[in-house]
Amino acid sequence: MIGRAATAQDEIVGDGTTTNVLFIGELMRQAERYLGEGVHPRILVDGMELAKTESLKFLETFKHTREVDRDLLIEVARTSLNTKIAPELANPLTEVVVDAVNCITRDGRIDLHMIELMHMQHKMSTESKLIKGLVLDHGGRNSDLPSRLENCYIMCLNVSLEYEKTEVHSGFFWSNADQREKLIASERAFTDDKVKQIVEFKEKLCKGTNKNFVIINQKGIDPPSLEILSRAGIVGIRRAKKRNGERIPLACGGKMLNSIDDITEADLGFAKVVYE
Repeated sequence: MIGRAATAQDEIVGDGTTTNVLFIGELMRQAERYLGEGVHPRILVDGMELAKTESLKFLETFKHTREVDRDLLIEVARTSLNTKIAPELANPLTEVVVDAVNCITRDGRIDLHMIELMHMQHKMSTESKLIKGLVLDHGGRNSDLPSRLENCYIMCLNVSLEYEKTEVHSGFFWSNADQREKLIASERAFTDDKVKQIVEFKEKLCKGTNKNFVIINQKGIDPPSLEILSRAGIVGIRRAKKRNGERIPLACGGKMLNSIDDITEADLGFAKVVYE
């Protein structure tokens, strides 16, 4: 019975389960005294029902109506968090929690899966902070890539930009080094053409403006492709998680692209700042 009451409290309110358990335990302890004196359980249940009714009546007269604003939410969050964790961590987290929930609230609905908790291995828990944006646990894999860009077009790709061996086992024979170089160049050209197509598209959109370009790819980008992108001032992030590929269009606009043919500006998202 205590377990079911605590579960219901947690699902409906989200807090106060310990208080609930203690309260029920005390009621049962007092009930045990009366049962030992021969009082019928039905009378005890009726007494609890009366007490519940009177308590609810009192609460109706005692309560104050307040507008739900940020200050009230912070007070509620502080009250709840201080019963769970140390005050030096609870107090800074209070505003973080409230602002995070306010940030994702849409039309009165809250989807808590839109809040991601990311553990930073080299930081203290008291250094926790809210990032008003998307945090990706990926980084650029080329030393020449810029670490901060402003006014960025965001291209979400699901296209391989790396040289891949053929799935069918095949062999090539050549008679001199020139033929071998031509073969390597022709195999490489297939990937390079796709990268150059993206660079040309970036030049068309950003030339003469203060706009920048970021690619977030769910598949791989090999070192030669990263080199071409970095020379063009494009940040290329490879092997992004599928969940990030779904979130970025929601946050920045645009859509996930499975091909780089016939892409337009409407297919891209936009972000004011992207930094590492």
